[in-house]
Amino acid sequence: MFAEENGLKGDPRLQAISQAIRVVPHFPIHGIMFQDITTLLLDHKAFKDTVDIFVDRYRDTHISVVAGIEARGFMFGPSIALGIGAKFVPLRKPRKLPGEVISEKYALEYGTDCLELHVGAVQPGERAIIIDDLVATGGTMSAGVKLLERVGAEVVECACVIGVPDVKGQCRRIGKPLYVLVEPRKADKCYPD
Repeated sequence: MFAEENGLKGDPRLQAISQAIRVVPHFPIHGIMFQDITTLLLDHKAFKDTVDIFVDRYRDTHISVVAGIEARGFMFGPSIALGIGAKFVPLRKPRKLPGEVISEKYALEYGTDCLELHVGAVQPGERAIIIDDLVATGGTMSAGVKLLERVGAEVVECACVIGVPDVKGQCRRIGKPLYVLVEPRKADKCYPD
């Protein structure tokens, strides 16, 4: 579900968030229109509005875990967790977490990867959301859902700042409701690769 479909239609914050995202053509490989959220992070108001929209959505939902997908989910997840009184749990790439982990492999638009979760970071029955910057194929989100469900968490929803226009079709792959703030921007300028 896009934020505009959920009571935020015409909200000027969404346009400002979208405009704060830079598009870098052909990164990391030819044909990919990379949605660079680092420029959003440089815009204090747009960054705060992004976090505030998520906090408003999840504040009274009894979420105890905000799981952020490496690496850009780490930019939003901790602030959202603090805002709703939940813990932040990183879902990391292989060999980044010390101690015992569980792993889940997944396919990307342009390859394969794996996510890991610390054993014991999430308890059975905890209510969780998963946050990332962008969802395209749904593979990364799906892997995050599988990891959390393997340890007994209830994944309430997945959320991201940017979602491809046909993102509703990805909800079936993810298997959970998906909340998206904005669609990807098209390149209005060329940025060097």
